[in-house]
Amino acid sequence: MKMRIFLLAGEASGDQLGGALMRSLRLARPDVAFCGVGGSAMADAGLASLYPLEDLAVMGFLPVLRNLPRLLARMNATVAAVLHESPDALVIIDSPDFTHRVASRVRRAMPQLPIVDYVSPTVWAWRSGRARRMRPYIDHVLGLLPFEPDAYRRLGGPACTYVGHPLIERSAELRPSAADLRRRSETPPLLVVLPGSRRSEIERLMPIFAETLQLLAERVGTFEAVLPTLAHLAEDIRAKVASWPVKPRVICDPATKFATFRGAKAALAASGTVTLELALAEVPMSVAYAVSWAEALARPFIKVPSIVLPNLILGENVVPEFLQENCTPEALAAALAALFVDGPERQRQSRAFPRIAERLRLPEGETPSARAVAIVLDTMAHAASLERFSDRMDSPDREENAPNQ
Repeated sequence: MKMRIFLLAGEASGDQLGGALMRSLRLARPDVAFCGVGGSAMADAGLASLYPLEDLAVMGFLPVLRNLPRLLARMNATVAAVLHESPDALVIIDSPDFTHRVASRVRRAMPQLPIVDYVSPTVWAWRSGRARRMRPYIDHVLGLLPFEPDAYRRLGGPACTYVGHPLIERSAELRPSAADLRRRSETPPLLVVLPGSRRSEIERLMPIFAETLQLLAERVGTFEAVLPTLAHLAEDIRAKVASWPVKPRVICDPATKFATFRGAKAALAASGTVTLELALAEVPMSVAYAVSWAEALARPFIKVPSIVLPNLILGENVVPEFLQENCTPEALAAALAALFVDGPERQRQSRAFPRIAERLRLPEGETPSARAVAIVLDTMAHAASLERFSDRMDSPDREENAPNQ
């Protein structure tokens, strides 16, 4: 019989991870078949999604409330599909507010089904009690950050293994060459502008970034601004920047984006995975973020000294971050101006960033998706052995065949 795995991704980043995992699973087990929910990357790897991934792409407290009936309907449909398919394993990928609820309900209905969580929720940052609550329905967590296994041991959560961040496989594309480094010293300097990939982020940060670039031009003079974005956001972004006093050039191609990073003097970025991309490209940056008033209520419960991934990996705050009321054009422009000269602010980041690549590195020849596959298959094998043992213990022949005591 074919091995059958149900995969559930909740947004575009999870779709990319799911696609890579599917390709590696097929290399390890050519007989594997897939079902579940994903986007274009998982479709390219052979998944026929139950419904469009965009149905789940809702972020923030208020947007979730507005879309709650649809999300609940999709949750019910997903649970029903897992039970109907009766797969050999369930792999949930990121988007914990949705995927974990599905996993918990599936575990109650199918207690023997192995469940693997690819991408840890931020239990190390806030709501740390989630780690212990995951134990009844998650068999193994695949961590993208090197400090996560220790966090799960400390918090009493399920087993967690660092499998590597997917950016490891693209580090060569991000590493600047000698020509790229020369471009960083040329004029006009190149500034990368990254207002986020979610519409809520873009709506809040774009007006702030527009004024930041104007103030920065007054401080440092002429510079070239480039704004990489996703294809489905490009038209809206171009419409917004049309009225900016300093207009960035909008690009969509991923290869052009990485080439821009390699030659950039500095970056103005929304907090997110892109800050790790910039750090691997060794681009000094200032980070901004603002959320709705409802989401800001959670701020006192955040237990980490930074929300910036490079800072968390390094264990020190080398990248300046400007959040909520501190996320102002004046503060951001001043921080960026300091990065346009070879002073202590720029040097501090430049010296720290090479350590990030070292901490993310995997053993020679290993990839994140291959490590993830090994753990998924091991988890399935362990569950199968436990089920066989349970079957033997429950066998009606056990008592009559048992040795005399």
